[in-house]
Amino acid sequence: MSIRLYLAAASLIAGAAVLCISMLGVFRFDYVMNRMHASAITDTLGSLLIILGLVLIRGFSFASVKLIIVLLTLWVTSPVCTNRLADAELKSDDKYKKHCEVRK
Repeated sequence: MSIRLYLAAASLIAGAAVLCISMLGVFRFDYVMNRMHASAITDTLGSLLIILGLVLIRGFSFASVKLIIVLLTLWVTSPVCTNRLADAELKSDDKYKKHCEVRK
């Protein structure tokens, strides 16, 4: 086996580990903002590692370019979705100060 496949396997395993840790954070936290923080922070790194592993396995091809476009789309849309969800939560929950401390 070539070094490229070892790097791809390591990248895929690391990406899966990051996403599993994120999943644990989503299930363990009680408040929705904490859950969103756990998922939003790790989805960018997890998706990067998994798509990097897939690109390394495939080599440079048209499929790799499409995977990179998917990664860029995820990186652009994920923060926007998280921001909109957080804004909706703050507008709908009157007791958010009970869950998180807001300093002025």
